[in-house]
Amino acid sequence: MSDDRGSGASGIILSFVLGALSGAALAVLFAPRSGEDTRELLEEKLRQSADRGKRLRDRTLEKGREVLEDANEYLDKQRDTLEKRRDRLAAAVEAGRQAYRDDKEKM
Repeated sequence: MSDDRGSGASGIILSFVLGALSGAALAVLFAPRSGEDTRELLEEKLRQSADRGKRLRDRTLEKGREVLEDANEYLDKQRDTLEKRRDRLAAAVEAGRQAYRDDKEKM
C-alpha cells in the first residue's frame, strides 16, 4: 500500500509553514541583534512570507479557474461532436431502414 500522507497542496503548505517556523526559531537563537531588532526583522519576514503566500494562492486559484474553463470548453466541444455523430448515425440507420422497406415493397 502506498502512503499518501503529506502529498498534495496541503502537504506542501504544511512543510513550508514548519520550515518557516523552524527557521524563525533558529534565527532568534543565533541572531547577533538585540531583541527588538530581531522582533522587527521577524515581523517583516513574516509579512513578506504572508504576502508571498497570498500571491501564490491568488495565482493558483486563477490557474485553477483557467484549467476548469478550458476543461469545460473541451467537454462542450466533445459533447457537440458526439451529438452530431449520433444524429448522423440515426439518419443513416433511418435511411437504411427506408431503403430496406423500399426494396421489400419492390419484391
